[in-house]
Amino acid sequence: MAGEVSAFVLAGGKSTRMGTDKAFVTLDGRTLLQRALETARSITPDVWIVGDPAKYASFAPCVPDLHPNCGPLGGIHAALRSSQTELNLMLAVDLPFVTAGLLQFVVARANSSELARVTVPRAAGRLQPLCAVYRRDFAAAAEQAFREKRYKIDALFDAQRTDIIEEDVLESAGFPPMLFRNLNTPEDLAHTK
Repeated sequence: MAGEVSAFVLAGGKSTRMGTDKAFVTLDGRTLLQRALETARSITPDVWIVGDPAKYASFAPCVPDLHPNCGPLGGIHAALRSSQTELNLMLAVDLPFVTAGLLQFVVARANSSELARVTVPRAAGRLQPLCAVYRRDFAAAAEQAFREKRYKIDALFDAQRTDIIEEDVLESAGFPPMLFRNLNTPEDLAHTK
């Protein structure tokens, strides 16, 4: 799959609930950023960090937000505007349990679904837009949303152009909902021990 997809680790959040930069929080001896980069690099060598280059440039090439303070949608937009590939895997830095196998599954599904602008898993009853594949033209939908001051990602998913990988499909392929568990607070981190 190398060369067909770019991967972007979304690390630009404020981490207010964690109280410290989530990217540098350690889990099992590795930072969340290291874990996300390693997982993404198992899919493609074309891996970027969406976030402040001053903080992250020593780990991978960086893409700064073009629309700061717009949440994850701002990061996805910046990634898509900088990308040279049609398919773009987005992975939030605070999803440390996502596996390379899961990402390969989502990318393969995106590859086989040419009409889908977004290929997104559903787990625990919720869409997972921060572990999904976006085509570059999703950036136009994001720009329209910015003009309207709307920042909720899944509100932009057009039913005709969104391929949702349902939970039962994921589970039957060996990907349980717990893989999508994110770490937002020190308590979340403590429950991983």
